[in-house]
Formats: sequence, structure tokens, C-alpha cells
Amino acid sequence: MKRLFDFIVALCALLTLLPIIFIVTVLIRIKLGSPILFTQDRPGLHGKVFKMMKFRTMLDATDKQGNQLPDDQRMTPFGAFLRSASLDELPGLLNVLKGDMSLVGPRPLLVQYLPLYNDEQKRRHNVRPGITGWAQVNGRNAISWEQKFNYDVWYVDNQSFWLDIKILLLTVKKVFVREGISADGHVTIEPFKGSSSE
Repeated sequence: MKRLFDFIVALCALLTLLPIIFIVTVLIRIKLGSPILFTQDRPGLHGKVFKMMKFRTMLDATDKQGNQLPDDQRMTPFGAFLRSASLDELPGLLNVLKGDMSLVGPRPLLVQYLPLYNDEQKRRHNVRPGITGWAQVNGRNAISWEQKFNYDVWYVDNQSFWLDIKILLLTVKKVFVREGISADGHVTIEPFKGSSSE
């Protein structure tokens, strides 16, 4: 039922939001250049790696040695707006249609974090990752990694259709309020370096 719900809602959302997706695509091409989409390997259900899609929000700026500049130096006001309004997440609906992601679930993190999880944190991969999730509506990037993982595992143990509906409604509210977009001193959140507890 969850997979069918995800597919129908994602398809309807894509069709409804096509004008906005077109406008965002054109603006990214003008303001940031190509490519329009940002794709990155992320671990999904049971840790299986897939290509997650988002709208690009940063410049491809490098230093004199050709090294990519830090995120805060590549982020533009336009890119920050896309993130704060969660418009950069719209291509993720294609990941939902493909079955790589769900509308609701733990957010897919970086592949390099996989060896850093303790046994409890690994349980976040027992469900499909989501465009939004319990951690996102309870602080997003403004909470600690420990809190984020606790929320993710709680969702795995308590998932239900009605909980997903609640999270989706809370997500709409969070998008308008624009809370928890980034951690203090970071464009999003500081990198995960492993848990202090096993």
C-alpha cells in the first residue's frame, strides 16, 4: 500500500508541479549554468546504492589549484532560496517513481557514512529512504546527528500510513516556515564522523 501510495502521489505531484519545475530549470540554467540536476550516489533500502537526483544549487567554483571551493563559497542567494523552499528536492519525485525512494522515510545520506554507523543506526536502512521524514519535521539540519538517527530508527519501528500522512502535512508547514534548513556555521549540517556510542 505504501509503494502504491508513493507512486500515485509522486506522479500527481510531478504533473501538477510541471510549470514550477520548468521555471526552476530555466532559472538554474541562467544563474548557475549546466548541469541542471545534481546527482549523487546514496545508500537506499538495505544499503543498496542508487543515484539520487536534486536540482543543482551551487556553483562549480574552484581555487587556483583546481580544488572545489567549500560549500559556503559556492552557494549563491538563488541556490539558498531553492534549498530553503525545498524546490531543489522536486527531482526526487523521479526517484520515488523508480522505487529508489519513498515520499517518507529516513533521508538518504552519503555513502561514506555507511562504515561509521553503529548497529542501531544501520537500522535506518531497513526501509526506503524518503524525500522527507520524521527527523526532517523534528528539526531537519538544526538537530544533532544522534537526534537525527534516533528519529530515523523510531520511524522504522513505528511507520504507518497515518504517520506518513502526518509527516507529509508537517513537511508542508515546515517548508512555509523554513525552519532547520542548516546547522549553525554550515550550509546544511556538519559532516558525520561516527557515533561516540555503540
